[in-house]
Parts: sequence; C-alpha cells; structure tokens
Amino acid sequence: MICRTLGVLCVLFCATLLPPIGISLAYADGESGRFAAAGSLALLAGLIFWLPFRRRHVNVRRRDGFLIVGVMWTAMSALGAVPFMLSLGVSFADAFFESAAGYTTTAASVLVGLDSLPPSILFYRQEIQWLGGLGVIVLAIALLPMLGIGGMQLYKAETPGPFKDERLTPRITRTARNVCGLYVLLTALCALAFWLAGMRAFDAVAHSFSTLSTGGYSTHDANLAFFDSPAIEAVAIVFMLIGGISFNAHFVAWRTFQLHRYGQDTQTRAFVITVLCATAAATFVLASTRTYDTVIESLRYALFEVVSVLTTTGYSIADFSVWPLALPALMIFLSFVGGCAGSTSGGLKIVRFLVLGKQASVHIHKLIHPQAVRRIKLDGQVVPDSVVESVGGFLVLYVAVFTGFMIIAMMDGMDQSTAFGAVATTINNTGLGLGSDAATFATLGAHGKIVFAFAMLIGRLEIFTFLVLLTPAFWRR
Repeated sequence: MICRTLGVLCVLFCATLLPPIGISLAYADGESGRFAAAGSLALLAGLIFWLPFRRRHVNVRRRDGFLIVGVMWTAMSALGAVPFMLSLGVSFADAFFESAAGYTTTAASVLVGLDSLPPSILFYRQEIQWLGGLGVIVLAIALLPMLGIGGMQLYKAETPGPFKDERLTPRITRTARNVCGLYVLLTALCALAFWLAGMRAFDAVAHSFSTLSTGGYSTHDANLAFFDSPAIEAVAIVFMLIGGISFNAHFVAWRTFQLHRYGQDTQTRAFVITVLCATAAATFVLASTRTYDTVIESLRYALFEVVSVLTTTGYSIADFSVWPLALPALMIFLSFVGGCAGSTSGGLKIVRFLVLGKQASVHIHKLIHPQAVRRIKLDGQVVPDSVVESVGGFLVLYVAVFTGFMIIAMMDGMDQSTAFGAVATTINNTGLGLGSDAATFATLGAHGKIVFAFAMLIGRLEIFTFLVLLTPAFWRR
C-alpha cells in the first residue's frame, strides 16, 4: 500500500510539471525539454512503485499514514530538486534545499540572480510553494479517491496543529476537496488583486502562489521591495493574514456568509490581537529611534514585517535583522508563535500558546483554591486532556529538536546568533533569519544545506510525524 501510494504521488508530481512546460513554451526560454525529462523520470519512478501493487487493496493503518507522509515529503523534495539540477546546473544539496524550502513553504533560498532566471524556473519555484501550502497529501486525497479508506490516517499525519480530528465535513475526501476549492478560489482572488495593484500578470500569478501559501518566494532578488508599492504590500498583507487563519474558520464563515464567525473563533482573535500589539510595538521603536523618516513610514514597514514573520511567510521589504534595540529578537520570536492551527503557516501555532496559557492559569488557580475543579476551555468547549498532554509533549520535543539542530549548526562553524536564527527560520518555516544567513543560505556548505533541508521538513510536519519513525515500537508488528 505504501509503495502504491508513493507511485501515485510520483505520477501526481509529474502532472505538476505541465504548467512550467507551458510557461517555458510561451516564453521560449528553452527549459521545456528539461522539465519534460524530469517529468519522465518521475513517471517512470511512479510506474515502478505502482504497477506491481495496483491490484492490492489494503487499509492504511495509523502508523502507515505516518510512514507514507514522511517518505512522501522527502521523496517529493528529492524529485522536486531534479528540475533545478537540470536547468540551473546546481549541486544536489542546493537543489534539494531549494525544493524542500518550496514544498515546506519556507522562504529560505540558496539561489541568487532571480531576475535573470528563466520564467519557467521562477514559475516552478512559486508553484511548489503553492502545492506545499495546501499539503500534497490533502491534494492527493482530493484528486485521487483511489487512496480510499486510509485517507484519514494520511490527513491526520499531514495536517498541522493539535486538533487533528477536526473536519469540515463528515467524509475526509469531501473535506479535502472543499479545502482545495477554497484554496484555489482565494489564490485566484489574490492574483487578481495583485494585478489590479500594478503587478504584471506573470508576477501577479506567481506571487499569489507564495502569498496564500505563506511561502514567501518571489520572482525578484529584492522580494516585494522590488515593486516599492504600498498598494501591492497591502494586498500581500491581507492575503498573508488569510493564509495565517485556519481554513476551518474560512470555510464556516464563507459558506454561511457570516463574517462575524471569525470574531467568535478564539485563536483567530488571539492571532489578530498579536498582529496589532506587535505592530504597535515595532512602530513605536522605529518611530522613536527615527529609523524611518515619518511615523506612517514606520507603520508601513512594521506592519508588513510583523505580518510576514508571524504568518511565517518570509516576504520582506526591509531587513529587520538590522533594526534597532530588541526588534530583531522580537521578530524572530514571532516566528515561533506562527499562525492558526489549520492554516498554511508554520511555527508552534498560536492555539498551542492559548492552551499553555490556560493550563498555567488553572494551576495558579489551584494554588489558591486546592479543591477547585477547573477545565481548560476554548470557544466554550472543554479541551480534551489528550490534547493538553500532546501540546506539552510537543513543546518538549520542539525544544529538544531545536537544541539538537542548533548544536549541529554550531559544530558546522556557525556563530551562536546565526545558528539560532538559521534553526528558527527553517524549523518554523519562516525563511528570514539573523546574522550572515539573514538574506540567503547560499553561503552554507553542502552538509549544512542538507541538515537545514531536513529541519524544514521536520518543522513542516510538526516533528511528531518524523520522530515517530525513529521509535523501535513503530517497527514492531
């Protein structure tokens, strides 16, 4: 079943190369043959995995789902590296890093000179971020019902956030299709808004892919600063915020045309309040230190960078690593918070901080009233003890994994600040760091690029999915 599913996903990857081939033919950039070669390789691999087991129908168990998702994300990142290697002639380490950053919607990149790259390659970079934002597994469940009964196991293994049993509809296939439909609609609206704000059509479509997915890739080296347009930045802010809010909340609000439903969702309110407070603090510091000429200009840069970092998008119109006082540290720590569970953003997810905060409040209350019985509630519903325990366990694992990657980075020659920023930006899928890697990871060696590529994959699947594969109990019958 695992081989059959992997074969189907390889064929699906082959299909994703058709749009870049079309772009290549339209712009006559000479890359269509290389994309076709990469697609042929993926198709061959897919047939090798699928054909021997095409008639075998076995239910996917919960632990099979973890293995499929872990293998699939690694395999898709490896397959996604092939077009970069064929078209740009870069090493496998560079190509794998770029591909993993794309699928995990991390804005980290090792490529320079984007303005001179072929349009088809630029489009391909944006496309893999769009696919990664939705989650290739969810997309596969929506388009390929042949995955069948085991769909829920795959969905749980891939979906970010602690509440993995939440579904929009009773059937998982319909849930995935609804998410896909909403995702496509919002992407189209984003592209239209960018075009109306002044982008050319190619850039509008390309940036809509990386905005809603909170990916952060751009078709220009200067990122969105290339356009120097408040209107374009406003569109990006709106759709980054949409990408950072749970798609459950979007689905409920848009299906009933009751936008006040957003205000009734606890984590959405906390997310918006965090944006407002962080923006106010950053604006105050930038204005008081006269980093920019006017208060309006300070607000412009503060709001954009706060939204970009909190949603872990990674767009930039300014280098916050050189901002005064504690602002660089504030921005990095915002990436730890991340967006809402069920969104396309990375980080720890704001709902986990809500649960931890409420748990701390309960313990403080018990110190004063030892006999009192209080339960943690969100949106008026009691949070199950299993969720509270999983949040605590996740935090412990996150700290342990973060520490491990930081030690590896420092052993590879990084200083403490750069290592901390690099690990934070990759494991949180943000793409913006501190120190020498604030703008690009191109200066890393091959070893460092592979390590941070896996940090991005582990962060995208929220640690548990990968670490469960390393436990001896997983492999016992």
